[in-house]
Order: sequence, then structure tokens, then C-alpha cells
Amino acid sequence: MEPQRGAALIKEQFLTTKEKFHEFLASARPRASRDEADGDPEEPSGEPEQKRVKLDRDAEQKKKKMRGQNKSRPHIKPQSYEERRLCPSIVQERDTECVYGEKCRFLHDVSEYMCSKAADLGDQCYRFSSFGWCQYGVTCRFSRAHTSPELKNLRNEELCRRSTDTVSNHLDKDLQRRLRKKQQRFPGAEAYLKTVSRGERPTHTSHAAGDADGADPPVKTLGPITDADVIKLRPSEKKQVCLEEHTCGNLPFRRVCKRFGADITCGEMAMVTNLLQGQASEWALLKRHASEDLFGVQLEGCFPDTMTRCAELLNQNIDVDFVDINSGCPIDLVYKKGGGCGLMTRTSKFEQIVRGMNSVLDVPLTVKIRTGVQQNCSIAHKLIPEMKKWGVSLVTLHGRSREQRYTKSADWEYIDTCSKLAAPVPLFGNGDILTYEDAMKARETGVSGIMVARGALIKPWLFTEIKENRHWDISSGERLDILRDFTNYGLEHWGSDTQGVEKTRSFLLEWLSFLCRYIPVGLLERVPQKINERPPFYMGRDYMESLMASQHVDDWIRISEMLLGPIPKNFSFLPKHKANAY
Repeated sequence: MEPQRGAALIKEQFLTTKEKFHEFLASARPRASRDEADGDPEEPSGEPEQKRVKLDRDAEQKKKKMRGQNKSRPHIKPQSYEERRLCPSIVQERDTECVYGEKCRFLHDVSEYMCSKAADLGDQCYRFSSFGWCQYGVTCRFSRAHTSPELKNLRNEELCRRSTDTVSNHLDKDLQRRLRKKQQRFPGAEAYLKTVSRGERPTHTSHAAGDADGADPPVKTLGPITDADVIKLRPSEKKQVCLEEHTCGNLPFRRVCKRFGADITCGEMAMVTNLLQGQASEWALLKRHASEDLFGVQLEGCFPDTMTRCAELLNQNIDVDFVDINSGCPIDLVYKKGGGCGLMTRTSKFEQIVRGMNSVLDVPLTVKIRTGVQQNCSIAHKLIPEMKKWGVSLVTLHGRSREQRYTKSADWEYIDTCSKLAAPVPLFGNGDILTYEDAMKARETGVSGIMVARGALIKPWLFTEIKENRHWDISSGERLDILRDFTNYGLEHWGSDTQGVEKTRSFLLEWLSFLCRYIPVGLLERVPQKINERPPFYMGRDYMESLMASQHVDDWIRISEMLLGPIPKNFSFLPKHKANAY
């Protein structure tokens, strides 16, 4: 079988056709789902179209394509998968009655709720086994493990005493109230913004004292007062962020990456305006697990006032090792407001943001950028020397422009040039790292470390490969165990009730849309696999390996059902990414 352009080379004995591949997978499906699959073979299922070679006479090349984004994807509001939900006051078994009384829209009768509750997914609750208590009580989808015959939530007191809270950076209720009522004070940010309004450059002074409105910075230390408590650190005195491998993502995914050897982890991009408004969903992106020994948060914003205030807010209220400005985000919604990549062309605002955040932070400030906005007009080499003057502690450079998104290969020669301009400030390179060989080639340049993004999504065991300088021909069973760990971490993080289970499933399905791109090492004609090569249809060495290679949404859902039980009737999923470039 002749290989297609842009497709990975796989040993001939494993190659197959699309029809035979789906026929093989359908042969092991339950009869009901097989009948549904046979009903309409042309139904859009999320599987990308076959990649075609571009020809000059191809009329479609004149059309403007929206690369890397599934822009036709409809906006889907969060769904409730339960017709009647139990009142939190009953779930938490509070001594006091519900404050809403008869006006409460939730159920207060546990027996009535149990009649409509979906069936349990198993006899073992991960939260109960880990901590000795599950806060979701009878609403937990594994409630048999920790409820009495009288439907009371049980506790393992010995395990409760031994277990500690493994997640930090929670949003304090008093702080949320002050943010929502605009009562939170930002003395350091206000002092800096006054210097900006007068056209002055700030000097590094100590933090202004809080006022009497209850907005004083919380005390974080015990013992005698030292100079560090009253004197602001100079930029040179802040600890440096400089290790090897760096990745970002949601908390359960970061835990998987840490297990495989990631050195630095970073939270998902958080919008500063939402953080300043006290939105709980945005603050959840800042949570840190105990296993993350070097952790940072990633902020997006486009104005010096909001970015500086947010930096001061986080400096006082959460535990992080660095704060990162994401000025490499290519999303239209962010870019058109002047954030993300837009900051690279607004150097005056960018400078004010960096200097302002540095003036209120006690931890290093890092910046992520791309080569530029337009494909053939790189500007990072002009920007990096300026960022050194502004006080940036580390720069991460993605070797593509905003216009390129993920098409073509990352320009590591340009990254090498920029790393020399950045010295002595460390520069991390990012782009197309999928194997330890890619990492070794990246290290031959002048970069101080590498950031792994898509490569970690496709194969999170990449960090182990890099540490041990080898290709890991991982089995389908081992890959399923990784997914099982992710679902357990997800149930711990998002909850083990029906809403938490389905949120975990949604994140799992998004991840499977990347995991299916991995081609097992033992099947490759040429090792290693390149990140932008599209896998042709192939049969795995066992059924599970073939199922994991499917790019059909229904097959991803089947994998999720192995771990999280059957999907609800009103469940729907459409992947966020539908990229032309792999």
C-alpha cells in the first residue's frame, strides 16, 4: 500500500482501509450501538477528513480556511444530567434546616431522590478510599461504598486522621465577597498606576500597608519577623525558574504528567477580569496539587491596571512559584481584545504590564510568546531584548506565528537565535516535541529548557522517554491504566456525583481526541513518529490498541464508558479542536 503524503509510515502488515477498520471495531460493539452506527454512515462523527494533496487547480485553495479551530462547533450550555437534584443541606447532613425552606428548588426527601438517581458505577469510591470520607454522600455514583442501610454517609475515622488536604489555592469566601462588592484594596497596584499616569518609571519599593477595610495581606509565616517580611525583594533576589521539562493543563492531567517526570507544571490560562470578579470557575484554574513541587499560574489580560491588580491579588492569596503572562494565545476572542499575541504588537502596554506585575510580585514573572503575529514577519527577536530590560525572569518561545497556528514545523533555528539574545535570562523552546530525539535536538540549541504541549497530550509518558533516552513501546493495557488514573483524579477534583462524573468524561473525551493520534512504536516502519504526520488507518496488535487508534467520537465514548459507565440520555460531545495540522 503506497503511503500518502503527510501520513506516518506504518508496517504494511498493520495497514488497513477505513471500511475494514470500522467493520472490525463494530464487530465487538453491543448490538444496540451497532444498529445505531449502521443507521447513517455519513453522519458527522468528528472524524477528520482524509488529508488530500494540494493541487494548483484545486479550487478550494482559494478559500480562506479557518485552521486549527472547530469554528462551526455550536455553543453548548452546561447540562444538568439529573431531573431532580438533592439539596446541599441534605447531602452534607447539616444540623440546621435549609435556609430557603419551601422555596428551595431542590429535593429534601432522600428516598424520593434515590428513586430517580442513576445506578451506581461501582462498589469502590476513590474519594472514600483515599481520604476516608466522600463529601457527596448519597449523590455519589459510588455511594454503596460509604452509605449505611439508613442512607447515612459513613466515615473511616482512622483514614480521615491520616489524610491531609492535597489541593491548595482555594478561593476564600470572604475574599470572594470583597471582590464581588469591589471592596478589595490593591495598594501596590495603585501606587504603580499613579507612576504610569505621571509618565514615570516605577522604583522597587516595599508594599504599601493595607487599610482598615479588612483587606490586609494575610500573614503566611510564623516566627520572628525577618527582612523579607518588610523589604521587597529585588528582581535579582527572586528565585529562578530553570529546569528541563515544562507542561500545562488541567489539574488531573498535570498529576498524570508529574507521575511520568514533568519538572514544572502550569495551570490553564485564566482571565484576569474573571479572577478580579471572584468567579469560582476561574479561580478553580489556579488550584495546585501537593505533587506539583514547581507550579505556576498562567494569566491573560491586555490592560496594565487589571493585570497589576490581579498579580497583587494572587501574590497575597495563593501559593505559586511563578506567574506567567500568556502573550502567545492565538484565539480570536483574546487577540481581538489586544490580549494574547496582540500584546506582542502593543509594546508600550506590554512594558507597563510587565513592570507593573513585577512591582507587586514576590515570585518570578515569566512570559510566553510566539515568533510573531504574521507568518513571514517574526518580531520575537526584537521583543526579547526589551523584555530583559523590563525584568522578565524567563521567556518561553513557541516556534510558530499566530497566523501559522500549528501548520508547518516549528522554527527551532529561530528559537536558537532568540535564546542567544535572551541570555542571561533563560529561554524555553516550544514546538513539535513528541519524542526524546526531538528533545535532544532541542537541547542542542541554546535553550535552557523545553515546554511540551501537544506532545504531552498525545503521549504523557513522553517525560519518561526524555528522562531515560528511549522509545517506550507502551501497551494498550498500560495506556488504559493511565486513563483510569486520570478518571480517578478527575472524580477527586471535579466530584463523584453525576455532574462530576460527566465533567470528568468531557475532559477525558477532549484528551482522547489527542491520544488517538499516537502510533505504537512497534507498528512504525520508521521511528520516531513526527507530530504533524497524520496516522493512516491501521489495525493494532490487540482490539484495545485498535480502538484507541480510532478518530471516531463514538469510539472515544465507548472508552469512556469502560471507565465511567454508560452515558446519560441527553449527553452530547463535540471536540473543540478539528485541526488541519497534526
